[in-house]
Amino acid sequence: MISDPYAPCLLCPRACAVDRTLGDTGFCGETAAIRAACACLHFGEEPPVTGPGGSGTVFFTGCTLRCRACQNCQASQQGLGVELSVDRLAGIFLALQGAGAGNVNAVTGTHFLPGIIAAWKAARARGLAIPLVWNSSGYETVDAVRTLAPHVSFFLPDLKTLDPSLAAFWFKAADYPRTAAEAIRAMVDARPLERGPDGLPTSGVIVRHLVLPGRISATRQALAWFSEHLAGRALLSLMSQYTPIPGQPVEPPFDRALSREEWDEALAALEDLGIEDGYVQELVPGTEWLPDFARERPFSAELSRMVWHARDGAPSG
Repeated sequence: MISDPYAPCLLCPRACAVDRTLGDTGFCGETAAIRAACACLHFGEEPPVTGPGGSGTVFFTGCTLRCRACQNCQASQQGLGVELSVDRLAGIFLALQGAGAGNVNAVTGTHFLPGIIAAWKAARARGLAIPLVWNSSGYETVDAVRTLAPHVSFFLPDLKTLDPSLAAFWFKAADYPRTAAEAIRAMVDARPLERGPDGLPTSGVIVRHLVLPGRISATRQALAWFSEHLAGRALLSLMSQYTPIPGQPVEPPFDRALSREEWDEALAALEDLGIEDGYVQELVPGTEWLPDFARERPFSAELSRMVWHARDGAPSG
């Protein structure tokens, strides 16, 4: 007899082992019922993921981390979202395809992995033809990666830090460096980088690293690890968008955005290590781009086009 994957729940590296089918919750704060905040066409992802029609992002409720300045905190930490059956989630996937999305981009879905895969299979049976992108914190088990691999075209993991003390402080997971490194290497083994006739990536792994203020040494460490283990096998996305979130007080130096000097240091490290294959954000001051999931349109019109929002209730399947 096959046990329920939510009872006990061992889906993420925290291995809380609670019975989520009975309504219990572990670190992620969620039961076995899938919940999501919104789905939209997103035009701000990396070019291979965004494509001409936008990425069909679905923002799931809850998270296996507690990042101190999470831009999606309303959904990831504050519980914004509505319950969705497998069939209704499949319907959202199909609605994204109908709206022109080039893929389904599952954002922070690790704690709902079995339900998402079930919805994915149901949507495929109903005509879904676009690929799946797995957009996560990188805090995954190798077993989860292997379960996802047959269904995913792009893995889009974070490599937040390889410093255990920073990981413990920043998102309450001192084991993150070891765990994320193992998971990302498993992703690269499972989904090698492939390119089309035009040379553009069609599948593989894009590793994101967000540069934190006052922690350039941690960025150098992460970039050096990528250069040693993944150069030529994955793409790197260096991100400058850190900003304090209103209502989430943090201590200095995390109470400010990156300085131009810090960003230039990060770019210099990238050049020193010879990492050329990937993407680099511009350093743009301001907070206008921050999402507000309580709004009907969480992102700006320039960045997104809404397909479904939790305030509309659970859509029909």
